[in-house]
Amino acid sequence: MWIQKAIEELKKRIELAHIGGGKEKINKQHLKGKLTARERIDILLDSGTFNEIGSFVKSKDPGFGKQLDESLGDGVVTGYGNINGVLVYVFSQDFTVIGGSLGESHALKICRLMDMALDNKAPIISINDSGGARIEEGVHSLSGYSEIFLRNTLASGVIPQIAVILGSSAGGACYSPGICDFIFMTEHTSHMFITGPRVVKTVTGVSSSLDDLGGSNVHTKRSGVAHFAYANDEECLQGVKDLLSYLPKNYTQKPPEKKVKLSVASHGLDEIVPDNQKKVYDIKKVIEKVSDKDSFLEVHKNYALNMVVGFARMDGKVLGIVANQPNCLSGAIDINASDKAARFVRTCDCFNIPILTLVDVTGFLPGIDQEQDGIIRHGAKLLYAFSEATVPKVSLILRKAYGGAYIAMNSKKLGADIVYAWPIAQIAVMGAEGAVDIIFRKEIGKSEDPIAKRNQYIENYRERFMNPYVASENGYVDEVIPPEVTRKKLIDAFEMLKDKDISIPGKKHGNIPL
Repeated sequence: MWIQKAIEELKKRIELAHIGGGKEKINKQHLKGKLTARERIDILLDSGTFNEIGSFVKSKDPGFGKQLDESLGDGVVTGYGNINGVLVYVFSQDFTVIGGSLGESHALKICRLMDMALDNKAPIISINDSGGARIEEGVHSLSGYSEIFLRNTLASGVIPQIAVILGSSAGGACYSPGICDFIFMTEHTSHMFITGPRVVKTVTGVSSSLDDLGGSNVHTKRSGVAHFAYANDEECLQGVKDLLSYLPKNYTQKPPEKKVKLSVASHGLDEIVPDNQKKVYDIKKVIEKVSDKDSFLEVHKNYALNMVVGFARMDGKVLGIVANQPNCLSGAIDINASDKAARFVRTCDCFNIPILTLVDVTGFLPGIDQEQDGIIRHGAKLLYAFSEATVPKVSLILRKAYGGAYIAMNSKKLGADIVYAWPIAQIAVMGAEGAVDIIFRKEIGKSEDPIAKRNQYIENYRERFMNPYVASENGYVDEVIPPEVTRKKLIDAFEMLKDKDISIPGKKHGNIPL
């Protein structure tokens, strides 16, 4: 019967699509410590939920008189499925087919999937393993990238976009991940770079390896391009699944909740945070105390260590946390910390995630390099991000809150809904020592005992101006609270704010100082 013959033809094509570039190239992929495009999708999605789209697409004839590759799929697997029961769209580039390079048909498959994700308002995950634009297809490849970048931009703030780099992402291929909300890499097999080692050497005369140009070490620690790095493909894809458990499906929904029964006490916080303002401590220990157990997922863990950002749950509800890190640069805010925090605040605001700010900041980092490299412009990003955010915003001042950095860390008049402070908090333009040296310079200089006189002024200044009650009396702090009630107060505040709904002035969009 004809049906049997037709089914045999179908099976043949399915097998051809699933084999990619062939067993030899698949073996090479495995020898490099990399999984295939389909193996990655199998790990990422809930078992049995993947539905492929466009499996029989072939590469276009580049005009050289023959097809580039007889494989089906044109170097990318596209489709949809579930992660933790939630619909997602995913495409996975197949390096075994023409090096995963992007040609016209390859791009059309991706664009169609992105359109579906946007239309149905569900997250899209791109698994990148590509040599970049397909040279043989010339301008068609470049046009394909343009269409992808446009869709990335249109989807920004509407649905979560996650890019996973599990091989090379070269040239124009870098910019789609660059527009996404989060970028994942592996420690030894991922690379992102605009120009390869050969071009760099030609232009600069300096030899560079792929790792030096754009390995995960570079992008998670120095450039800040990537947010997460894991040991291998499997761990990296599990990290994606973990992140998605904190994110809503789209901008119209709230993040998923988990039902928990936990104590609301915060015992031991006073042992973590010393009242000596000059002693350092690890703010992550504070985060662990106020969050649900093992719920903190740090973002940009190895970049701008003086600022800590990440997702956590408090009483089962998702929060975004922005915190100064006193054990690095005394928690001062520099250029990179400003960018890191501003980007995270805007991400939370996009997806209805309330923001908790933990403040212990000496100021913006001083120095010629910071000034010349634009600390004013970069610091303004953080001010803009907090001011713009309409989600519930709660701040807790633990110790120092000095100068413009105090304002930038979600101060009351910048738009914080609730501001708490501990009794040891100090809120001022600057530290007592610096203030006294400016205000009472002449009096100290004329004194018979300048050291004793200076110490007296410092003590008086601290008592009069640097306690939290001055700020509280003037409405800049809503309540001064003891450390042991911190967690309960924060839970109650966010519960009170859960239905917050405010509108912003009608406009096309703001103009953040990029």
